[in-house]
Amino acid sequence: MNSYTLADITPGMTESFTVTVTEAMMDAFYAVSGDNSPIHMDADYAAGRGYPGRVVYGMLGASFFSTLAGVYLPGEHCLLHSVEARFAKPVFIGDTLTVTGKVTEVNDTFGEITVKAVIENQNGQKVTRGLIKAGVAK
Repeated sequence: MNSYTLADITPGMTESFTVTVTEAMMDAFYAVSGDNSPIHMDADYAAGRGYPGRVVYGMLGASFFSTLAGVYLPGEHCLLHSVEARFAKPVFIGDTLTVTGKVTEVNDTFGEITVKAVIENQNGQKVTRGLIKAGVAK
């Protein structure tokens, strides 16, 4: 876990990590969210819609923006203020995702940073884009 403070962060800083989406993650997300849409739960239904398997919950993928901010950039001194997510392509169980964030703004007055984030799959396709605003301890 990183522990950047506001004074340590400059525009252009980047951090990234990779994660592989598992069926256990899907089960855990269902247990928390209660979202039982058949596109997420039923492989046959998803196939009938033209997908190669169950579609991963968009918000499960976007939850990795929380990991990015809370563990990597800035890390332990972070408190999320907002996360905007845009879903570009579906994610599937077994996909390996690379989550990358780049600081675009440091606001000393409000003790807040802005991070432009992107999630790419193992094929280099952008699957989710995000804009994160996080409070950072001075």
